[in-house]
Amino acid sequence: MSKPLHVLVVDDSAVVREAMTAVLAGGDGITVATAPNPIVARRRMALKRPDVIVLDLDMPEEDGLTFLRAQMAQDPIPVVICSSHSVQGSRAALQALHDGAVEVVAKPRIGVREFVQESKIILLDAIRGAAEARLRKRGAVIPAPAPRAVVPSAVAPLSGASSRRVIAIAASTGGPQALHEVLAALPADTPGIVVVQHMPAGFTAAFAKHLDERCEISVREAEAGDEVQDGLALIAPGGRHLSLKRSRSGFAAVITDGDLVSRHRPSADVLFRSVAEQVGGEALGVVLTGMGDDGAEGLVAMKAAGAATVAQDEATCVVYGMPKEAALRGAIDVVLPLSQVPDCIMRWTKKRLRERNLTGDEQ
Repeated sequence: MSKPLHVLVVDDSAVVREAMTAVLAGGDGITVATAPNPIVARRRMALKRPDVIVLDLDMPEEDGLTFLRAQMAQDPIPVVICSSHSVQGSRAALQALHDGAVEVVAKPRIGVREFVQESKIILLDAIRGAAEARLRKRGAVIPAPAPRAVVPSAVAPLSGASSRRVIAIAASTGGPQALHEVLAALPADTPGIVVVQHMPAGFTAAFAKHLDERCEISVREAEAGDEVQDGLALIAPGGRHLSLKRSRSGFAAVITDGDLVSRHRPSADVLFRSVAEQVGGEALGVVLTGMGDDGAEGLVAMKAAGAATVAQDEATCVVYGMPKEAALRGAIDVVLPLSQVPDCIMRWTKKRLRERNLTGDEQ
């Protein structure tokens, strides 16, 4: 049994507070307190400090971002954002992740008083993951990185060329910031990238756009039939599985629904297994920060198929779950601090290119 947790739900909707309480109170060892706004939340916290806060962002008395920033500066407590699917809600959730929140879950639809079983699994896992997160005090609010200026390159990138090598990346708790650090450091001619970030439906399009504006490579939410291309990262759409299949020119995205796999949809195991089957030794698997074991068995399959594999190290993970589980299964070739992962990707790219040139294989 997991350790007991005390969760504080801060939301101005009585319906949401009731639904969250019903779901969370059914979790082993979880106690729940609620507050309709940050003012009441602070009074509740003075009586009993929560292990995790589930926080709404749009509240009339004091907005959630203001509360989050103050809390992170004074007494960091893991925060799971409960946000709407709207464009404004998605952007606010991304800002909250930048400001110190560790997870985002979708706000239940209006009128929904009971979560379906898989929604309960996702919410409980998000809270368990948040409870394990390593936090630090935040000083003055640092604005999210601004969109990069578009500067013409002296060398035309290979964007648009079908990629014969594939980089598959998975992340969960703490992943949005880790992915930003990795993808923003990669050059425009990087081989095609496919990404699973555990995130609910309605948020990944805004997340992909946020990354696209800040990276040399192009980033977008994957759609069925999208070709894996050099200089392009495809993000699995929230709430749907992403896998690859061979196409006439290389590899194409397959988007499916279906059950949770390894307690997630999208699932890293689904992506990694398809990469093992379709790409084999021309692939690199990367697992970043996150709770649970999603991706571990998929990386075992990738390594068995001849792919190289990399994991983020414990010291730089927000939650050392997914990388640890993959390493315990013998699926990881090298473990690196997050800051060294981009260089590792670039070294692998150059190595594979040299090997293909030596053997005379077509690039």
